Amino acid sequence: MSVTLYLMSKKGYEVLHSLVTNNFKKHITEVIIGRDKSVLNDYSENIISLCKTHALIYFERNDTYSITSDFSIAISWRWLIKSNSSKLIILHDSLLPKYRGFAPLVNMLINQEKEIGVSAIFASEEYDKGDLITQSSTKIEYPIKISKAIDLITINYIEVVTEIMEKIKQKDTIIANKQNEELASYSLWRDEDDYSINWEQSAVSILNFINAVSSPYLGASTYINGSQKIRILEAELEKDVVIENRDVGKIIFIKNNHPVIVCKTGLIKLINVIDDETKQNILPFKKFRIKFTDKKK
Repeated sequence: MSVTLYLMSKKGYEVLHSLVTNNFKKHITEVIIGRDKSVLNDYSENIISLCKTHALIYFERNDTYSITSDFSIAISWRWLIKSNSSKLIILHDSLLPKYRGFAPLVNMLINQEKEIGVSAIFASEEYDKGDLITQSSTKIEYPIKISKAIDLITINYIEVVTEIMEKIKQKDTIIANKQNEELASYSLWRDEDDYSINWEQSAVSILNFINAVSSPYLGASTYINGSQKIRILEAELEKDVVIENRDVGKIIFIKNNHPVIVCKTGLIKLINVIDDETKQNILPFKKFRIKFTDKKK
């Protein structure tokens, strides 16, 4: 029995690397590769290089190809996979039926979920509602950056795909069960507006947000005095003080060239800040009287 792999991202690369180094290569018919311009490294070139090294047939998403394998497995895939003779298995970045939909890992981190993981399901007409094959999960603690969460969940991906590939290798039946609809929730897609920091939140929530949309994503955004758009790539909590006129978004201290910002509750110190256009570091600031806003004036 054979499988076609639809791969994107570091997770797709690491899964493929695990498969070819653990004697599953002969069961891989071809690899279909997608690209993602919204991240700093989409791992498409890494996947191509790995395919070349191991003499795997591969295509890019927009190439012409036909599928003849028994199963297809999609990892981080964003596009409709046209119907073919291959039975489609989708891997999803949540413990379904929770967080169906888009950007589940980012939204789980923003919501400070204590457990992350991956689910393997058979494709269905309604997204992420297919029968559940298997899951793997990892408990996490905060603060945590999404790059670390991706590393952890990648291990879950490898575990799930290895379990499925073992069944394919042994020609075992892949058993799946209906999801519990009473426990279902949905995760909405995110766009550039969703990178914006809301300074009316607590320092803990803002730090969590900054970490959740950090590399490989573009980073949390805000405006200096309503004009210059910047991205905060790294920050840390500071001990709060009594502020008589708590005007959120204003700098209250400068500590070792790092500005400390007033939040709804708590303070946050900015460690790594870049200009959105030039991508250059802009610390230390040239002036003290700066207020951060979520919108441009």
